[in-house]
Amino acid sequence: MTAPITVLRAARLLDVESGEVRSPATIVVEGNRITSVAPEPAIPPSATVIDLGDVTLLPGLMDMEINLLIGGPDNPTGLPNPMHGVQDDPVYRTLRGTVNARTTLHAGFTTVRNLGLMVKTGGYLLDVDLGRAIEQGWVEGPRIVGAGHAITPTGGHLDPTMFQRLAPHIMPLSVEEGRANGVPQVRECVRYQIKYGAGVIKISASGGVMSHGTVAGAQQYSDEELAAIVDEAHRAGVRVAAHAHGDAGIRACIRAGVDCIEHGSLATDDTIAMMVEHGTFLVPTSYLSEGLDVSKAAPALQQKAAEVFPKARAMLTKAIAAGVKIACGTDAPAVPHGDNAKELWAMVDRGMTPLQAIRAATLTSADLLDVDDRGRLAPGLLADIIAVPGDPTTDITLLQDVRFVMKDGRVHKNALTRSPVLA
Repeated sequence: MTAPITVLRAARLLDVESGEVRSPATIVVEGNRITSVAPEPAIPPSATVIDLGDVTLLPGLMDMEINLLIGGPDNPTGLPNPMHGVQDDPVYRTLRGTVNARTTLHAGFTTVRNLGLMVKTGGYLLDVDLGRAIEQGWVEGPRIVGAGHAITPTGGHLDPTMFQRLAPHIMPLSVEEGRANGVPQVRECVRYQIKYGAGVIKISASGGVMSHGTVAGAQQYSDEELAAIVDEAHRAGVRVAAHAHGDAGIRACIRAGVDCIEHGSLATDDTIAMMVEHGTFLVPTSYLSEGLDVSKAAPALQQKAAEVFPKARAMLTKAIAAGVKIACGTDAPAVPHGDNAKELWAMVDRGMTPLQAIRAATLTSADLLDVDDRGRLAPGLLADIIAVPGDPTTDITLLQDVRFVMKDGRVHKNALTRSPVLA
């Protein structure tokens, strides 16, 4: 059976590699792949032509730190409900994830890494299952590279710390669900996540800002445990992402070979240079300092946020200047689902050009995922294409107004007025 052919016409497209904005733009899509990108290519007979008018076409954006299974319809702003860990069963949490996945896709983000939390699931990797359902076309959403359960030591960040004191035996977690101590347990935990479909391993390497009983800068896993986690993941061809605010934890992760640092808030100049030397990626989630509503958080957490967030903004400015490989990630729902593009505004505010911020959400994110089939508009690549008004290389906030979304050759959103026609 011949694959359907769709032709997209628009006033402009952005070549994210060269930085060139080309006009006019026509992209031919056959099935789920781009076959031609040219001003006026030959249009095959009976192709469906969609004239999008005065917009700019870009590759689909990517969010490298998100959690689709919390936040969203029942708590659209600020911190997720702290009771979700004991109130929500896996089915309810997954159904919530379908809503958040659609919201994320319609915001123009066609690929995400879901980096997991510590919740009671009976060992099921809910983000992996949600990704399968999306891949099979049951629900709308971005491609998901799921971590399954985040891995943390007892009492560490992401071990249920949403309460100031959690009584023993309330919400007990198994090694399979991510609570692991010592080299044998962390190896087992990594193996379990990979066995059941995890495409990335997420660990807690330092304390957190929004967790009780942890110091944001303190290293949590030992050097030996970090090395074991990385060894297990890398032998299976899976990369490791580490939640790490503190400088000591970041340096330990780099030495162990962790691929990506999430947040990196308190990294010193020497540690930033170390990231450049080792090629370690950074996902700074910098918009948190503006977008996270901490007004209802406990006073101790508000105080931590007030201390850490200004330092995190300054760190990102230094990391940009130093040439660290920076990918886009929001930590949604700490930033509400659907507001993902505000992270690109934050990157520009900290010192990136709009083009650099767009590359962080396309080329660099694809590099972090170790994939070469997306992140650009070019023949042979996946047909993940979005459209925004105006020129986002001069105004990054235009990416907060995505009018058209195609993923895998299928149109998921078209808020523009022109209708498809046959060639």
